[in-house]
Amino acid sequence: MKKTMVLAASVMAAGLLLAGCGASPNARPDDGGAASDAPAELVFAVVPTDDSEELENSFLPVVAAIEETTGIPTRIEAVSSNAGVIEAQVAERVDIATYGAFSYYLAADVADVAPIAKDQRTPEAGSGAVNSVGVVAPGSAISSIEDVAGKNVCFTDPASTTGYLTAAAAMTEAGIDPEADISPLFVGSHDVAVTQMLAGDCDIAFVAETFVTTILPDRGVIAEGDTETVWTSDPIPGTPIVVGNWLSEELRDQIVEAVTEYNAVTAFEAGLCEEQNREAPAEWGEEYTGETACKWGGTGAFAFEPATSSDYDVINAICQTLKTDVCRGEE
Repeated sequence: MKKTMVLAASVMAAGLLLAGCGASPNARPDDGGAASDAPAELVFAVVPTDDSEELENSFLPVVAAIEETTGIPTRIEAVSSNAGVIEAQVAERVDIATYGAFSYYLAADVADVAPIAKDQRTPEAGSGAVNSVGVVAPGSAISSIEDVAGKNVCFTDPASTTGYLTAAAAMTEAGIDPEADISPLFVGSHDVAVTQMLAGDCDIAFVAETFVTTILPDRGVIAEGDTETVWTSDPIPGTPIVVGNWLSEELRDQIVEAVTEYNAVTAFEAGLCEEQNREAPAEWGEEYTGETACKWGGTGAFAFEPATSSDYDVINAICQTLKTDVCRGEE
């Protein structure tokens, strides 16, 4: 990937702001020149939606697996933005992180990190791929991406693959300038984008499909018929788990083993989630009907499957279409 000084500057600025607010993992102290190459602890960063505690708890079984395999205490750190996590990775203060595909694209240009795994929603390999959708209230005049011109539009974050970039690329291909031809509103999270659209703050919201099909209905926030989907993207690679290359090769291999050795059911059987568990959902198939499973990551994944950087080449293609500041860097 190209060297991106512009991206580095914006990421660092965001991180400094977060550090000043006490929200950056950069507060982790140095190991003080310990004799061992292994860190005294590992920091696992997540970017919460509206319920930070729920998200952190869903990763506790994953963290338990990492601690068991590596023998190193691992701390979950909730960071208020993708930029804050990336800045902390630049400073080598976040060892493991999970965030969207585009955030990995940004991070790989400015930090020495690599994806090791991606979520697998069902027993089928590749099932972690997600779609971005445009959702409207029933009866809306918007029925396609072409109808978005001139409208108030809710997005999540400028660095969100499903919550902005994929939709912005589709608008560009439809002849709509996503910076000049609409009135954008960045609200920070997928759940808020949907609820603000339903409250009338915008005409359409672009979010990850799972929020309107599973996550928000399961929480009782929306019910069937509350939204209509008028646009769906091509599949986007699943959410990556990203690890810093400053860790030793042996330790990185152990982390890969920890997150890919189990699925949610075998993790429960291994005793990794005394409290953070649930009944296996129907979409996992008859083999797992009635089984108890760990809450295995923020998306409720069945498992994590191995990932490489080439899995996320699609993000480069999106940026080639957009050519906006958030994608553009200096050679």
